[in-house]
Amino acid sequence: MTKILFPKDLLKPVGDFLMSSLKALRISKKNISSEDPFNDKSRDLKYASPDTEAEEQFGHARVSAIKEELNMKAKQIKKALERVKIGKYGICEDCGKMINTDRLAVFPEATLCIDCEKKKEK
Repeated sequence: MTKILFPKDLLKPVGDFLMSSLKALRISKKNISSEDPFNDKSRDLKYASPDTEAEEQFGHARVSAIKEELNMKAKQIKKALERVKIGKYGICEDCGKMINTDRLAVFPEATLCIDCEKKKEK
């Protein structure tokens, strides 16, 4: 089986798109961090009602979950960018087959074909 490599100039638009997606994620992460009630320096629970702390806990948990999701997405994008850099974008990192273009259109940071992804999830 021959290895498939794509020319870097063919993958440049994909790399540019992934870089802009990564920048947008960083901005989103910064914006969501500002919504964390635990970042409020004037926070004083001495005189707060009991439900205030619960509300803050929920707000913090929500922000933490969103940040974790953004971190995972950023990690996937970085991995895809590395594959663009070495000319292997669009090729499954497990089996070496081409990743379906419909999959890449919906999930451009994919590094596994759908079959390998399903195996991984099991």
